[in-house]
Amino acid sequence: MTAIALTIAGSDSSGGAGIQADLKTFSALGVYGCSVLAAVTAQNTRAVTAVESVSPGMIAEQIAAVLDDLAVGAVKIGMLGGPEAICAVASALAGCAAPVVLDPVMVAKSGDVLLPDDALETLRDVLLSRAALITPNLPDGAGPLCTDLLIRDGVPPLVLEAPRVATRNTHGTGCTLSAAIAAGLALGRDLDGAVEAAHRYLQGAIRAAGRLAVGHGNGPVHHFFAQWGPA
Repeated sequence: MTAIALTIAGSDSSGGAGIQADLKTFSALGVYGCSVLAAVTAQNTRAVTAVESVSPGMIAEQIAAVLDDLAVGAVKIGMLGGPEAICAVASALAGCAAPVVLDPVMVAKSGDVLLPDDALETLRDVLLSRAALITPNLPDGAGPLCTDLLIRDGVPPLVLEAPRVATRNTHGTGCTLSAAIAAGLALGRDLDGAVEAAHRYLQGAIRAAGRLAVGHGNGPVHHFFAQWGPA
């Protein structure tokens, strides 16, 4: 069987985050990626200059078309836009048994707000309970190590540490991590295994980001660092 993961998210015209980052991540990790476009952004490595949402009806139709034909093993949800889009996604996924990784995309790396205030409550009420994992971003603290925590009920947190990389090329890190976890779940890993593998992959993509010369702001991580080889 071919491992398949579905991303439901927004488009990043610069290719470093959103749908584009998710599909690159799936492919790099040996998973077939399919996608549902929820929003279109005009952005680059420096700023988001415009955002336009896809209609809730079209979002639902895309999800229905994918689930009607493809054996989706995991779903990653990223930027959705307003409350109507969030409700459309929740309704369209009602009969889907695949685990959901929810990345609550609220603010871009550039600082631009991507999730309206009126959508936060809807996201919490209709999608959080559907997710197998939620991947919120918090600002990194100072020090030589970066620490990620997998927090679950009833067990100690799983602590994942990596040396801090001195780079500004971190565009799309949150999207990439959540997509990599979804890829791991689609491949049949348990949650701990999927998170550990995703953490390793993202660290490799960050360490190799300097091989790319893309844009003049926060450049993207190198999704295909293993496939492209050293510069």
